[in-house]
Amino acid sequence: MDMRVRGAAPAEPFLGAAELFETEYDLNSPVYVDVRENPDERTWAAHYDDRHVLNISQKAATSAMARELVVHELAHMARNEEGHVSHHLATEEALYLALAGESVERHKIAHCYQIANHMKDIYADDITLAVTAPTKLIDFLESELARAVASASSSTPSPWPNSQRVTVDSDPEITAVNAAFALALVERHELISSDHRLYDLAHAAADDAPAVDMDSFTRHFRSLGANPTTSEYRSALVDATRAYAVNESGAALSKATDEHGENENEEKIDSNKTTASQSQFQFGPASD
Repeated sequence: MDMRVRGAAPAEPFLGAAELFETEYDLNSPVYVDVRENPDERTWAAHYDDRHVLNISQKAATSAMARELVVHELAHMARNEEGHVSHHLATEEALYLALAGESVERHKIAHCYQIANHMKDIYADDITLAVTAPTKLIDFLESELARAVASASSSTPSPWPNSQRVTVDSDPEITAVNAAFALALVERHELISSDHRLYDLAHAAADDAPAVDMDSFTRHFRSLGANPTTSEYRSALVDATRAYAVNESGAALSKATDEHGENENEEKIDSNKTTASQSQFQFGPASD
């Protein structure tokens, strides 16, 4: 793998990540790593015809989780190169299909991008967990979910870099979906026992958001097929979007629901209009 690090950071986490990744996978295009001084810089990857670019903060690049974080981003690059539908279907396309004509609160539209990113992360982490030990990932999921459940404010600083992956904000409904993602990931790979603390935290998150059927979202994320067709994946994303943003009960993913009324905090989805930017609401950008 051709990896070039630009910026003030030790090479070891990046070289170590590349070495782990190459035990099972490889990338055809070179990877340029840009290390940013801003500690709040998100970790995200961009994909071009002739290269991938990984942007990461100096803080994240020197953290205890740096190597695993880089492997995760390399996994997104691999999914992009292989043409996996999760990394090529435009999120906006599914949102337009799911929400056209509906009146949806703006913050819920933003959360729908996070749900789409969870689905991408499921596929990236199928690769990540094939080449790395799961211990740090489990600790990360547990720590972030505990922080989300315990804190009524998103101002509490996270000890982990790029905590947006699990806890975008303190909204209890998206926190319940984030909990579903965490459970789905560990269950998909059989990483924890049934008495693990993560289950207690997830149940607490579900209790805080009775309008969200956390179990349905867990099953939905966990059961995503390894190589879905474009139609299958689009349908899965549409179902998840409608379950979260449209269903009055927020429950079963396949259940039809009544239409919401409009108010000043709602936005009518028009298929000819661009919706909220997803960049601030996810672990990586749309191109991941």
